[in-house]
Amino acid sequence: MYRLTASFARFIFFFVAKIELKDLHKLPKEGGYIITCSHRGWLEIIALGISLPKPIHFMAKKELFSKKLLASFLTSIKAFPVDRENPSPSSIKTPVKLLRSGEVIGIFPGGTRSSEDAPVKRGAVTIANLSKAPIVPVTYIGPASFKEARKCRKVTITIGDPFIVDTKDKDALQAYSDKLGRAINPV
Repeated sequence: MYRLTASFARFIFFFVAKIELKDLHKLPKEGGYIITCSHRGWLEIIALGISLPKPIHFMAKKELFSKKLLASFLTSIKAFPVDRENPSPSSIKTPVKLLRSGEVIGIFPGGTRSSEDAPVKRGAVTIANLSKAPIVPVTYIGPASFKEARKCRKVTITIGDPFIVDTKDKDALQAYSDKLGRAINPV
């Protein structure tokens, strides 16, 4: 279902905006990794999903899975639910297991859609630290919605330098989170 949905989205996106993908060579060639990006709207999810070479398992707020039809669709395109208010051990175990099996996880470290740069939470770096999978920061410049896409028909996705999180120190986790925040929200 992921490939079918991606093909359909590529077709629709062709009429919405042109995607320019920069520095694709920075993506790890083997193994799992974590794609991180700021989250202003729905279009960056679609643009990332159709532009990157491997399917992305996006973490999504559990509220999106409350309607049976939407939950079925999200699951079919490899999204999985996370309770942002009360994270359970599965919030960490599911992505770590996927990463260790070579899959790609998509995380919006701000935790929610925001027109401003949301502060980065530590979930992505915690998952990276436990899985030993690299974090790949990505910047998205373009419209946040289909309405905005009518005015701005260009999207630029830039792949940043991957980095590994390896620490046992909680203060160091915050330093990695700060580093990630600077990478996905350049000045």
